[in-house]
Amino acid sequence: MKKITHLLTGLFFLAAIGVNAQAQDCNIKYNLFKGNVTTKKYTEAKTQLDGLLTSCPTLSVNIYKYGTKVAESSKDHALVKKLYEMRLANFPNKGTAKAHSDYATYLAKNNLGSEDEIFSILEKAYKISPKDMGVKNIYKYFQGVTDKYKDSDPQKVFNTYDDVMESVGEKLDDYSKKIGKARKDSANLDKRGLRNLRAYKINSKSLGQVEGGLDNIISEIATCPRLIPLLSRDFDANKNDATWLRRSVSRLYNKGCQSDPLFEKMARAYAEAAPSADSYKFLAGVLSNNGDEAGAIQMRQKSFDLETDPFKKAKIKLSFAQQAASAGQKSNARALALEALTFNPNYGKAYLLIANLYAKSANSCGSDEFEKRMVYAAALKMARKAQSVDPGSNAGRYVSSYRASLPSKKLIFQKGVASGSSYRVGCWIGETVRVP
Repeated sequence: MKKITHLLTGLFFLAAIGVNAQAQDCNIKYNLFKGNVTTKKYTEAKTQLDGLLTSCPTLSVNIYKYGTKVAESSKDHALVKKLYEMRLANFPNKGTAKAHSDYATYLAKNNLGSEDEIFSILEKAYKISPKDMGVKNIYKYFQGVTDKYKDSDPQKVFNTYDDVMESVGEKLDDYSKKIGKARKDSANLDKRGLRNLRAYKINSKSLGQVEGGLDNIISEIATCPRLIPLLSRDFDANKNDATWLRRSVSRLYNKGCQSDPLFEKMARAYAEAAPSADSYKFLAGVLSNNGDEAGAIQMRQKSFDLETDPFKKAKIKLSFAQQAASAGQKSNARALALEALTFNPNYGKAYLLIANLYAKSANSCGSDEFEKRMVYAAALKMARKAQSVDPGSNAGRYVSSYRASLPSKKLIFQKGVASGSSYRVGCWIGETVRVP
């Protein structure tokens, strides 16, 4: 009996040595492979990759990340597909959404899949984690959902829009925080820090463009005549669902449907289902529309006091500014937008609101064409600030629009002022700008 015990112990020990030796061998192979990929010696790396996939497929997800670089460098489409499938099989819970998104990008870039096939892969990525999808793929996926369901199931389009926009918003907030922090430390940034700052700005700008693109897509189907019957139909079934109410009220608000009785009905239901800073914000708008300005002010303050996150406080203040702007209270709207900037100095949308208020005052501020067009210089000043502090604000199109509305050289000459000189825009605006 003792001999059998010793024999089994010996066999177990030898097996353990074998396992450790194999693991050590895999690590050596992987490090050699990684070194060749890092130094772009893809021919050698490709040979090593084959051995890793055969003997060490579960060692590290990085085998597949680096392997994809190798396969793509030689346009080995079959190997890319194999790596994608093996990665999902061996690491189903590590960066799967990004893996799907990257594979869809590769297929589209190389014309290797139909639109339906690519959409199917993007749908898998979306279901796992929309925020881990590539920027262009978020847009492409939403466009696919819209094309597929806008007539048969518009609610699915709206739900997808809300999910995607929330993910985009989270990403934009994250980049805004990173950009703000990097700017504060700008004097101490090393090369890596400067590269990161540049990447944050580029990614933020791309996300802002996607946000604008998604708005353009949804605007075609999210109209008040279409939204109100649809949301009225579904109200009773969802009147206690805080998420549905929040999204529906937001959609009605953003599309300017507040005058319909449904908006008040939903805003009150939302406040009852989820008493919060967000729900009280909409309720304040209802009270204001009903002429109860004192109650609206009280509700706005309650909404603001409940929130603790500075970024969210800024958004609440901006929503108050938007409500004031809708009511024609330009000076109050600007003051509220400036307050929003005290909580988030990199909040480009606050600057853009002020720019829009200025631009809309062009015809009423000034006694001649030159003075009226100089109002756009004040709007341009604000839009440029938005562009500078917040690449994700999509301010570029506003900059272009306001610049195109500035007084011409002929008009400046006729007015008898010098180009580049200081000029005070009067009216309620009171901004000092430069003559173009």
